[in-house]
Amino acid sequence: MNINDCKHILIVRLSSLGDVLLTTPLIRSLKKRYPLLQIDFLVRAEYAGLLKFNPNLFSLHLFTKNDEENKKLKIKLIEVKYDFVIDLQNNLRSKLFLNSLSGKCFSFNKKRFEKVLLVHTKINLLKEAAPIPVRYAETIPDFQLDAEGLDLFLPENIFAKITKMQNVIGLCPGARHFTKQWQKENFIALGNILTGKGFSVALFGGKSDKELCEDISGKITGSINLSTDDDILQLAKDMQQCKAIVCNDSGLMHAACAVQTPVVAIYGSTVREFGFTPHGCKNVILENNSLTCRPCSHIGRKECPLKHFRCMVELTPQQAFESIIKVLKA
Repeated sequence: MNINDCKHILIVRLSSLGDVLLTTPLIRSLKKRYPLLQIDFLVRAEYAGLLKFNPNLFSLHLFTKNDEENKKLKIKLIEVKYDFVIDLQNNLRSKLFLNSLSGKCFSFNKKRFEKVLLVHTKINLLKEAAPIPVRYAETIPDFQLDAEGLDLFLPENIFAKITKMQNVIGLCPGARHFTKQWQKENFIALGNILTGKGFSVALFGGKSDKELCEDISGKITGSINLSTDDDILQLAKDMQQCKAIVCNDSGLMHAACAVQTPVVAIYGSTVREFGFTPHGCKNVILENNSLTCRPCSHIGRKECPLKHFRCMVELTPQQAFESIIKVLKA
């Protein structure tokens, strides 16, 4: 059986924010090419909002932290008898959960060897590697994406706290790992450059970023803190109203892309070859290409292994401002 003969498939990507959003071109492209195909999706419950309103999905199944609930869910999925299972997570947890399901399983090629080789030896076999959404699609034999970007469908009952008329530039200072975070002082300096040039500034982040966003907002004249307790739909609605978003290599970068807001993405310890670049929206990537120590990780580290952190320290607020002007003119 090939994809042309399928009636019901399951796509699996349990986490995280950006990785789940990067699956949406595949969902849309499958539904466009095969309108009668029923597409189910398995995701961790905390990321359900990213897909809850996606009209291209038939059913959304939630993986939780409760083992008993997950056992019941597995029995339910076994009973569906899927034609295909597309495992875009491809780790031990997803393999163990899916091992009893019917249907041929296709697993995403994470290019683990190539990533390790680039990080530890700087031998780069990923120069020609496609962006992650394209590689997700390559998991299915003889299938290609359409030319559109990411999707994040927002319900009509969510209202933005800002408007496009306010000339807002959004700043997203958070990231899960230290070496993916541009310094707080640089975001503050950039914010004050922006307000001095007539822009308004809004800070965005989730629960783990709220204190950081509040601190930065308090030091930028007239700025507003729009961080939430991980309410991604509210964040996305507000980001949609911004002229541009300045962010680290993080999940909120992909959220901004999904609502078609231009992005300035600041890369430190990671590099674009890993495939997690802004997809389908206007963007500028700001990075320090003079260093031979990059990348030092494919996901980020808790500290710079060489203690100088030049990949971020040497990226200046003025460079970021010039990148904003560039992306606004694109």
